[in-house]
Parts: sequence; structure tokens; C-alpha cells
Amino acid sequence: RDPWFIHLPDTEPFNFAGLWAHNKKLNVTSCTIITMPAAEPMSQLHDRQPAILASDTYNAWLDPATPAADVKPLLGRNLDGELQFHRVDRLVNASSRSDKPNDDATMIKPQ
Repeated sequence: RDPWFIHLPDTEPFNFAGLWAHNKKLNVTSCTIITMPAAEPMSQLHDRQPAILASDTYNAWLDPATPAADVKPLLGRNLDGELQFHRVDRLVNASSRSDKPNDDATMIKPQ
């Protein structure tokens, strides 16, 4: 499997839609990333992907007072169509190799 650098234009940061919960009875906190069917262009790499929220939806997504009926439509305002990607050096996934550093900016250059 090849590693890919997936990014927005100008490598702007982006956020996945996620959920977290705390079970007081078990004293366990858990979280999950919401996934959805991949759209173009990501469907060229995989059939599913994380839901990526548009920045103007962050406050509503994070606000526990947002009505449940208003939350699901936020997932439809995703950034799928803006994503770009290219294959990167396989050393990105080879943390056990010590003969070449794998933590510098050269790792995300197109291969």
C-alpha cells in the first residue's frame, strides 16, 4: 500500500467530524471519527473517508446545544471536492527504519 499526502489547496488545515462520550459508570472516555462514502476525488483511493467539516460549521458541530436535527446536515457541508492528493515516499509508513529520517518535509514531496 502506498502512502498519500491528502490536503486542501495551499495545505490549509482541516478537521474531521468526530464524536466523544464519557461513560461515568465505567469511567471510560471514548471517541470516534465519522466516516462516509468517499466522493470525488477521494473515491479514486478508497470507497470510504472521514467526514471533513467546512470551517463555518465548527461552532455548531462542537456546541452541545445544537439541536440533533441540525447536526446531520452539517455533514453534507464537507470539503470532499476540494481535497487534493499525491503519492509520497514509502518511508512515511516505515517508522522502524532508522537509516533514513522519516520526519521531515521531504516526506510529502510527490513520488
